[in-house]
Amino acid sequence: MNLKILLPFKVFVEKAGVLRIVSETRAGSFGLLPHRRDCVAALEPGILIYETADDGEVFVAVDGGVLVKAGPDVRISVRRAMVGTDLGQLRQAVEQEFLALDEREQNVRSVMAKLESGFLRRFATFQHD
Repeated sequence: MNLKILLPFKVFVEKAGVLRIVSETRAGSFGLLPHRRDCVAALEPGILIYETADDGEVFVAVDGGVLVKAGPDVRISVRRAMVGTDLGQLRQAVEQEFLALDEREQNVRSVMAKLESGFLRRFATFQHD
C-alpha cells in the first residue's frame, strides 16, 4: 500500500510498500491490509501504527481525522501528528496535547455560541425599536 499522512499545511508521511495499518476509530481498532476493499473511516485521537519491510512498526500519534483507502493508496488527513518510538510517550502526548486541546476548543466554541446568541438577541431588540 502507499500511505500518505496529510496535515493542514504539509505532507507529514509518505511511504510506499506499507504492509499493514492499524488506526483507532470510535468503534475500536481498525486494520488495513493491502487487499482490503476500499473504505473510509473517521479516526479518533490515538495511535496509528503502520508497518514496512524497511522500517518495521512505526507509531504515529494522530489527532482526529479521516482515513480513505482507494485501491493501493491510503490517505489519512489529520489536524496534528507526531512520530515516536516509545509507545507510552506517544499515548501520553495524545492524552495531554490532543485531548486537552479538544476540551479548550469546545470551551471556545461554547463561548462563541453565547456571544453570537447575545448579539442576535440585541440585534432583534434593536430592529423592534
